[in-house]
Amino acid sequence: MALSNNDVFKKLRVALKLRDDDIVHICSLVDFKVTKSEIGAIFRSEDHPKYMECGDQFLRNFLNGLVIYKRGPMPKKNEPKKKP
Repeated sequence: MALSNNDVFKKLRVALKLRDDDIVHICSLVDFKVTKSEIGAIFRSEDHPKYMECGDQFLRNFLNGLVIYKRGPMPKKNEPKKKP
């Protein structure tokens, strides 16, 4: 059985110990605006009246923001890489 976007998002949230504030911040790194109520709707059970499906665009923007959150912004092409 395949996982839905909601399942993937829930598993990432638990594995990375992310709070709603963290998710809002991660999405803002890629200029994707999301509210805490939207996040809450995604994490509800499917039979709840306020349940919202996590679309491909939402998950894609979250994952792109997560890369920036964990690794930092990508250096420009002419800019040398910073040494740790």
